[in-house]
Amino acid sequence: MSRARLIDPHELDRMIRDAAPLTVLDVRWRLDRPDGRADYEEGHIPTAVYVSLDDELAAHGAPEDGRHPLPEIADLQTAARRWGIDKGHTVVVYDDWQTFGASRAWWVLTDAGVPDVRVLDGGLRAWRDAGLPLESGTVHAARGDVSLTPRHLTRLDIDEAAALPATGILFDVRAPERYRGEVEPIDPRAGHIPGAVNAPTGGNVDEHGRFRSAEELRARYEALGVTGDTTVGVSCGSGVSAAQAAFALSLAGIDAALYGGSWSQWSNHPDRPVATGDQP
Repeated sequence: MSRARLIDPHELDRMIRDAAPLTVLDVRWRLDRPDGRADYEEGHIPTAVYVSLDDELAAHGAPEDGRHPLPEIADLQTAARRWGIDKGHTVVVYDDWQTFGASRAWWVLTDAGVPDVRVLDGGLRAWRDAGLPLESGTVHAARGDVSLTPRHLTRLDIDEAAALPATGILFDVRAPERYRGEVEPIDPRAGHIPGAVNAPTGGNVDEHGRFRSAEELRARYEALGVTGDTTVGVSCGSGVSAAQAAFALSLAGIDAALYGGSWSQWSNHPDRPVATGDQP
C-alpha cells in the first residue's frame, strides 16, 4: 500500500500562496447531511473544489451492493479532471467531520494511481484554529489531465470479508453500540460480521481531531491483535469511515484491505449470518 501522508495547515497555506502544482478538495459529508455544498459555499479553504462523496466518490447500485459502492474508474477520472487534477499534482483533501470524507477521497484516489494524496490533519477545524483565511462561493477549476488506473490498493469483496477472520483480522470500525447490534439506524439488520473485531475510528484521533502518532497507532492495533504478518481488513457501515481506519493503519505502517460494501452490503444479504454482542 502507498503510505498515507498528512499535511498541516501552515504547510498547505504555503503551497497555496506559492502556487505549487496542487489541487485542494473539500469533501464535506456527514451521515445526517451528506450534501456539504452549502457549507462549502459559505466558507472553504482558498482554491478548494467541492467534491460530492455520494455522487463522485461512490457509485449507485442495488441495496445488495451497499450504500457507497466504489466508483467506476471512468466516472472517477471524469470527476477528477473536473476537479482540476493534473498529472504530477499534489492533491490535498479535507473535511469537517472526523476525516471520514477526506479519507474516502484519499483511498479512492490512491487506489486509482494518484501518487501524492495528502490529508489535512485536523481538517477544516485545524485550518480555522491556525487563523488561516477562508473564501466563499464556488471554485471552478481548469480541466485537469490526470489519467487514472484502478486497483493500486487492496480491497475485499463480500466473500473475502467473510473468510478473513479465519486467517487474519477484519476490523469493524463502527461505534460499539452498532457493532453489538443494540441499535441500527440505517441498515436492515443489526449486528456485525461474524469474527470481526470492533475498533472504533475515534481511537485513531486525539481530542482535536488530529491523527495520533504512528507509534500510538501501531500500539493500538497491536493491542487489538495485529502482528507483523497479520492480514488486515477494515469495514464499517458503507466503506467511508473504514477508509479513515485504513489511513490510520497506513500511518502506522500496517497495510489494510478495504471492504467497500461493509455492513450496508452484508446486512442486505439475508443468507449472510449476523453476530451480536461485544465479542467477534
